[in-house]
Amino acid sequence: MATGLSAEPLSSQKRWVVIYPAYIDKKKTTKQGRKISKLLAVDNPTSAEIHDVLAAVGFNPLLERTKCYPRDGDRDFEVQGRVRVQLKNDDGTPKHAQKTRDEVFKLAAEMIPKLKTRQPGYSAPAVASSSGAAGKKNKKKK
Repeated sequence: MATGLSAEPLSSQKRWVVIYPAYIDKKKTTKQGRKISKLLAVDNPTSAEIHDVLAAVGFNPLLERTKCYPRDGDRDFEVQGRVRVQLKNDDGTPKHAQKTRDEVFKLAAEMIPKLKTRQPGYSAPAVASSSGAAGKKNKKKK
């Protein structure tokens, strides 16, 4: 009796690989959810960074910001979220060069330090505050 996920095609988002930031976080232990070696892991990755890196490489990732990692006790908003990635086509052939979950984890951990936001000396662009009438000159109507 074939029920559950096995009846879903591999292209269904429910069958995609899930990546939580804790999987590649250098500060987590294996009991806290780290899935790769500490030598390869990254300090404080975010789900948005994982999404950006995988999108840049050619994956079609899906960012789910409201999801929390079950083992994460503090439920910190910064590390909240997860990314889903499709690894196989419906016929079972690999969609990308990275064929396994571990290869995708290692790729994300390798690429995150190369992000512009992670480079030394980077400062976030200042958001211009619009104060309504302060920037406008007083003009009379004709």
